[in-house]
Amino acid sequence: MRVPVSWLTEHLELSEGIGAQELTDALLGVGIEVEDVHSLDAVRGELVVGRVTEITELTEFAKPIRYCKVDTGGSEPETNTSLGFAVTERSYDEEQRTRGIVAGATNFAEGALVAVALPGTVLPGEFTISERKTYGHVSEGMMCSARELGLGDDHSGILVLDPGSALPGDDARTTLGLDDAVLDVEPTPDMGHAMSIRGLARELACAYGAPFGDPGVRELEQVSEDAWPVRIEDRDGCSRFVLRRLSGVDTRAVSPWWLRRRLMLAGMRPISLAVDVTNYVMLELGQPLHAFDTASVSGGLVVRRAKHGETLTTLDEVERELDPDDMVIADDTGVVSLAGTMGGASTEISDSSTDVLLEGAHWDPASISRTARRHRLFSEAAKRFERFTDPALPPVAVELAATLLQQYGGGTIERGRTDEGEAIPGQAVTMPIDLPDRTAGVRYARGVTARRLTQIGCKVSIGTGDDGTAEVTAEPPSWRADLNQPADLVEEVLRLEGYDSIPSELPAASAGTGLTEVQRRRRAVSRALAESGYVEVLPFPFTAASVWDDFGLAADDPRRDAVRVLNPLEAEKDQLATTLLPGLLETVHRNISRGFRDLSLFHIGQIVAPTPGEPSAPDPGVRQRPSDAEVDALEQAVPDQPLHVAVVLTGQRMRTGWWGRGEPATWSDAVEAARTVAAAAGAELDVRSAEMMPWHPGRCAELRVEGTCVGHAGELHPKVLEAMGLPRRTVAMELDLDAVPMRRRRPAPELSPYPPVLMDVALVVDAEVPSADVAAALRSGGGELLEDVALFDVYTGEQVGAGNRSLAYSLRFRAPDRTLTAEEATEARDAAIAATAEQCGATLRQ
Repeated sequence: MRVPVSWLTEHLELSEGIGAQELTDALLGVGIEVEDVHSLDAVRGELVVGRVTEITELTEFAKPIRYCKVDTGGSEPETNTSLGFAVTERSYDEEQRTRGIVAGATNFAEGALVAVALPGTVLPGEFTISERKTYGHVSEGMMCSARELGLGDDHSGILVLDPGSALPGDDARTTLGLDDAVLDVEPTPDMGHAMSIRGLARELACAYGAPFGDPGVRELEQVSEDAWPVRIEDRDGCSRFVLRRLSGVDTRAVSPWWLRRRLMLAGMRPISLAVDVTNYVMLELGQPLHAFDTASVSGGLVVRRAKHGETLTTLDEVERELDPDDMVIADDTGVVSLAGTMGGASTEISDSSTDVLLEGAHWDPASISRTARRHRLFSEAAKRFERFTDPALPPVAVELAATLLQQYGGGTIERGRTDEGEAIPGQAVTMPIDLPDRTAGVRYARGVTARRLTQIGCKVSIGTGDDGTAEVTAEPPSWRADLNQPADLVEEVLRLEGYDSIPSELPAASAGTGLTEVQRRRRAVSRALAESGYVEVLPFPFTAASVWDDFGLAADDPRRDAVRVLNPLEAEKDQLATTLLPGLLETVHRNISRGFRDLSLFHIGQIVAPTPGEPSAPDPGVRQRPSDAEVDALEQAVPDQPLHVAVVLTGQRMRTGWWGRGEPATWSDAVEAARTVAAAAGAELDVRSAEMMPWHPGRCAELRVEGTCVGHAGELHPKVLEAMGLPRRTVAMELDLDAVPMRRRRPAPELSPYPPVLMDVALVVDAEVPSADVAAALRSGGGELLEDVALFDVYTGEQVGAGNRSLAYSLRFRAPDRTLTAEEATEARDAAIAATAEQCGATLRQ
């Protein structure tokens, strides 16, 4: 939100010497962020007010070109009425004071006052004006637009001043207010009142302790009749609706310069008198308004929810299909406005409009927020309504807009005023008067709590509680719906007193505790993966429901049962992840789109795995500590959040270089990553073949620890890779780290100083027998002398028979207390082979 300093300080009595930087510091001190400060003093040289005295149309060119005679100053003022209105002029030497200027704009006529940059003047952007010949004439300067002077983005025509507002030759800097500055303010979402000059000025009044003239306070004429019939069908969506009618208005009248200047500095382009006035009131008071062409309204207005199948063509000429959740304004013909967001084209104010119906209402913030996101219409009105507007403002804002329209567009304000609904007051909040002191750990001066709450608009009273302690009761003002509990009042006191006054003291850590075993294991796993060449990433923790279709999950797959977020950061990604893979794969896709093809990524994080039938969480009060029963209920309502670790590899695992050709990542790398994690966690991993989406059914391994499945690893399914735009042969692993038993006491390894005996065996087994089962049988048969078993070859072919395969293992035998003899090693090997024959039906390959 762009805020001109001159406008912001209009309602305050500040001491001399307070400029843009001091205001910025004050706003930051009360918790309102100021992103930037823009100064308007970028024009160097002669910038004067000129009056166009003669216009010659140059018709020989393809586009409109005008050669203008412009009076840029004189000596003695005199009055001239030849233009139809009284104008003060200076006498001048025409040869010396009248300049010829070529212009392409057509939005001005003879007699118009304009801003003229004379030769040698430097405009914003280091644009130097010079005398030059163009279109067959010498141009002795330039008539400037608002954008060329740094007043705004409007470049549709020459900036035209109000008649009689200045004399030719006057310094245009003073007339245009180029000594002003603009603050780029970004209030937090809970400070809806700060989305206006009124709210920001009030915050500055609190910061400086300065008198504040509230522009939202206005005496209203009491009227008995309605301006137009209105019926509110949904009072939850609209609690108040106000209308005021004007007739005989000249909607083609030009908005006054002071109003156009303020709109341009605030980042809005002046459009027409009706639009400019409603925008001005919105910026001044924070109450968005809408103007209807009364002649286009058929019958009474109805405020309701949209019906199925209804559509509306909005002011941006887009036909929108309405949702039954949308709040709308309708007449006898149907919907004429998307409430709180954008009006309809059928009732738009046009140049021929003379009868205007001004509307101001208070809408439910949640409804407007959903409508704006549903239709992607983030209008200035919607931004304010979704943050909460003052329900007491609509009649005041409508009256101010009607007065301005009448003043500058003529016409008559009709007697009636429609005011349906009411402003529901906030509930009074009571708290101990020293609660802010106890919360901040600071002893504030006597009366600070009551004074600060009064400054923000609360009606404050002091009393005594049942226990004899002093209490303060605050009735929040209508514009502060966020003040509904003691913690909110405490925050206001601390904010206005200054967060920098609260001491920052870190609690002393108790000695000797250090990291927990869970933390140490997590660090060990992270370090082991990093040492293996993986890069840790932090993916987005939310996911979209459509990703489960991309993963090919069955309809009853428990991973689809995800917890939904009511206020997601991204509308599509409104679910808490039940697996780490969606975020990791999205990170892979983002890296690939930026040219990184060889990736080895890992992430350690929690997933959210809700259990069917979980109880809903209670909402305990904040006045005292929750009871044990409430704490138990809260804990039971929290879904299980186990810690998972996942890796994804794509491209080359070992890159090509001078050492030779690289090696692509395969499913075995994903399995090896799981073994690395298990080893760092102090567990022994059992790997078996399995089928689990989103992995390839023939290249998926189930990871087991002590007979319990803790994860899966392997190559991802081709359809999944295609749906997510990932390279072929991408592999992944995910493991539930919390499901791996914690080893509190790990046995120290025993190292034998005696030499090993190495032997190889090749066993023929049925193709369906897992190699892990054969390895387990070898270990059980080999006994204590068998130190290690490693599979190094798998063969299928005619030599081993159809339906069979040959598994070759390397066996390492070693005794802890002696050197093994060949006979002892052979006996242990034969016992291992015999165990595989008994347990797996294996035969020794000949």
